[in-house]
Parts: sequence; structure tokens; C-alpha cells
Amino acid sequence: MFGIENYIGFILAAILLNVTPGTDSMYIITRSMSQGQTAGFYSVLGITSGILVHTLLAAFGLSVLLASSPLAFTLVKYIGASYLCYLGFKILTSKQTPLLASNTPDEEKMATAQSLDRWQIYKQGVITNTFNPKVALFFLAFFPQFINPSYTNSMLSFLMLGLSFATTGFIWCSCLALLASKFSENLRKNPAIEVILNRISGVIFIGMGVKLLTEKG
Repeated sequence: MFGIENYIGFILAAILLNVTPGTDSMYIITRSMSQGQTAGFYSVLGITSGILVHTLLAAFGLSVLLASSPLAFTLVKYIGASYLCYLGFKILTSKQTPLLASNTPDEEKMATAQSLDRWQIYKQGVITNTFNPKVALFFLAFFPQFINPSYTNSMLSFLMLGLSFATTGFIWCSCLALLASKFSENLRKNPAIEVILNRISGVIFIGMGVKLLTEKG
């Protein structure tokens, strides 16, 4: 169907790859632990949207540019790494106000938590995934193994596989966000520990940026 061969094998491989720790998983876990379940969920939405962007790029052949042009690959890698470092530096230098533990009434606590910039967190997740050239190259190397080379509409095959990969990733990452936020919930009720968690998340983001920057294509 849609030129896809061994679809069950693809799903099993996708699940295995999704559960393998990587930049996306670390981003979601860090957000969830430092800012809670809502932030984790919007991070998952952002990462999933980034996967869909890579799916479209691969389907329309634009990802081939990254594979064939060292300059394009390096440029995208530097943008992604710089953005991760920027996020980390922004978190480290910002004045943090604990959301869960304070002397304000419960209504004000809830209002503060709900004022979390969900759109900003979502957007950061999209950018983090989209500007990781390793993801684009992975799609180009992995997906064709499950596409019939004689099928005339390979773009449709890429889209179907990309949607399937995004779905399995969304389910797994949602579980990660839930578990990480629950694990750190009691910790975040302590103002001092919540600030420490935020600082740690900043360091992790910078570390991910440096790691991406030093990786070879």
C-alpha cells in the first residue's frame, strides 16, 4: 500500500529508534522536569511538528540538498546548535520565579502556571528539531529501505512513513513528558530546588548545542 514494503517492520524499527535517547528526548525531559507537564506536552507537540517538517522536506526532495551540500549541512547545524546554546544561556541568565511554591494564593499560583508561554515552548521545540540536520539525513537513509523503488509516487510513501514515525514518536514522547513531570513534581514544590532544576536545564541545552556543533556529518 502506497508503495510501502514491510510496514510492520518499519513501525517496530520506528518504536525502537524513538525510545533511543537523543536530543529530542533530552529536550522534552528537561522541559518537563524543570517546568512541569504542560511545558513537556507543548515540547512534544513542537518536536512532533519538527518531524513533520522533515517529512515534507524529504518527500519533496529538499533534504537531498543537505546530503549533497556540505555547506548547507554545516549552515543548518550551526543554526541549530546556536539556538540550543541560546536557549540554555537565556534560562541561565533569566530571573526565575518558582511557579508551584510561593506565598501567593492558590488562584494566583494557577494563573501564573497558566501564563506559561506555551506558544514559545512549542516554537522552540519545532526549531530544535527542524534545525538538526542529522534528522534530515536519517530520514533519507532510513525511509527508502521500506519503499518499493518501482513505485512511481515515492512522495506519498515518504509522507505516510513520516506520519507513522511522528505518531509513534508522539506517543513515546508524551509518556516521557508525563513521567518526567511526575517524577520532579515534588521537587518543583521546593522553590530552591525548582530554581536549581531550571539552571540544570540551561546547562543541558548548552551541552546539547555543543554536542550538535561538534558532530560530523
